[in-house]
Amino acid sequence: MSSVATKPVKIKPGSALEVARASFTRATLDQCVKCTICETQCPVLRVTEKFPGPKYVGPQAERYRGGYSVDHSLDYCSGCSICSTSCPQGVKIAEINAQARAVMKAGHMPLRDRLITQTELEGKLLTPFAPIANWALDVKWLRKLVEVVIGVHAEAPTPKAQFHSFMHWWKHHTPQTTGARGTLVFFHGCAGGYFEVSTSIATVRVLEHLGYRILVPKQGCCGLASQSNGLFDTASKSVLKLCRDLRAAGDNLTIISSSGSCAGMLRHEAHEIMGVDAAELRDVGSRVVETSEFLAELLDEGEFPVEELRPMDLEVIYHQPCQVKSQGIGKPAIRLLEAIPGVKVVESGEPCCGIGGTYGLKKEKFKVAQAIGKPLFNKIRATNPELALCETETCRWQIRKGTGAEVIHPVELLCKALGLSTEGR
Repeated sequence: MSSVATKPVKIKPGSALEVARASFTRATLDQCVKCTICETQCPVLRVTEKFPGPKYVGPQAERYRGGYSVDHSLDYCSGCSICSTSCPQGVKIAEINAQARAVMKAGHMPLRDRLITQTELEGKLLTPFAPIANWALDVKWLRKLVEVVIGVHAEAPTPKAQFHSFMHWWKHHTPQTTGARGTLVFFHGCAGGYFEVSTSIATVRVLEHLGYRILVPKQGCCGLASQSNGLFDTASKSVLKLCRDLRAAGDNLTIISSSGSCAGMLRHEAHEIMGVDAAELRDVGSRVVETSEFLAELLDEGEFPVEELRPMDLEVIYHQPCQVKSQGIGKPAIRLLEAIPGVKVVESGEPCCGIGGTYGLKKEKFKVAQAIGKPLFNKIRATNPELALCETETCRWQIRKGTGAEVIHPVELLCKALGLSTEGR
C-alpha cells in the first residue's frame, strides 16, 4: 500500500478546483461516523491492497490534508460512487475523493490523462478512417507501443470506429411521426455520437414510434472524462457549453439521453464534484431523463404499447452501471425489458464492471479493473454468453472485452421487439 504523499499544492485562485473545494460536498465529511459500510462495498478494495479504501482516503484523510497534501494511493479510487450511494450518513465520499485526486494531479497532469479525455475529438478523427482505425486497434505490437509511450494498456477495451456518425444518420433521417405526443430533445453524448451509434438510432426510432417529435441540437462533450481525470477547468467549460447547446432546442422540453454516465454528469456530478452552480446547469440537469427511466414511466402509466412487443425466447443478464445507480432512479430497465413476452431478465447483482470511465484503460490499473469485472463476466458467460444489457458505453466496452458477448443498451432490445430497425434512414 502506498503511503507517499504529494507535496502541498497551491491552487490557483478562481479556478474550477478552488470552486470545487469550497463547495458543500467537502462539508459532508463531518457526517462520517466511521461505520466502514463504504469499505465493505468498495469493489476496488476487494481486489487490490494498493487502495486502502474509500473511508481512509476520503473523509478520514480529508481532515488531515493540510496544504492540500494528498496520498498517492487515492489514485486507485475508480470513481464508481458506490461508497457514496451506500453511505447511510449521506457523506459524499466519492466526490470528496474526486476533488482530492484533482488536487493531487494539479500541476503535473500526465499526457495520457489529457489525451484519453478527448472523446469527441477521437470520434471525429476515427470515423472517416473507420476500417484503418479498427485494423490498427487490433494490431498487438502497435497497441504495445501505445502502452509504452502513452500508458494506455495494450489489452484495454476500445470501441469500434463506425463508418458514419449519428449526426450523419440524423441529417438524412426522415421523421416517422407528426409529433402528436409532444416534443423531446435528444442528447446522444460523444460515444453515442461516434461509437455506439446504433444505440442513438434505436432511441430515436422508439421515441418516434411512440409519437414524439425529436429535436437533436448541435452538441458537444459533457466533460465527464475530463472531470474524472481531474481536469476541472476543462470539464466545467465543457458542461456549461453543452448546457447552452441543449437549451437552444427550446425551453421546458424533456431531454432524453441513452448515455447513462453523461446524464449523470448533467444531473448531479458537475454540481456535486466540481461545485458548478450555474443556472443553465440547474435547468438542464432538472430536465435530463435516462431513456429507460422515461420509457418505464410511460409503461407504469399505461401509455406504452405493450401489445406491439413481439415475443422473444431470451434469458439475459442486465447490469446497471455505477453512474446510473448513483442517479437514484431505481432499475427501470428491468420493468421495461420484462414487458417483452418471453424475456427473462437476470440482474447481475454485481456492483461494478471495473472500467470506471477511463480508469480501466490505464496500464497501472488495467488488471485491477479486470479483477473487479471478473464476477460479472463469469455470470454473463454462465447465463447467456451471446448477449448482455447495460446502459453506459464504456461499461459495454469493458463487458464485451471481458466476455466476447454482444452488449447493448436496453433500448436496442426494445427497438427490436417493436419490429423497428437501426439500419437505413
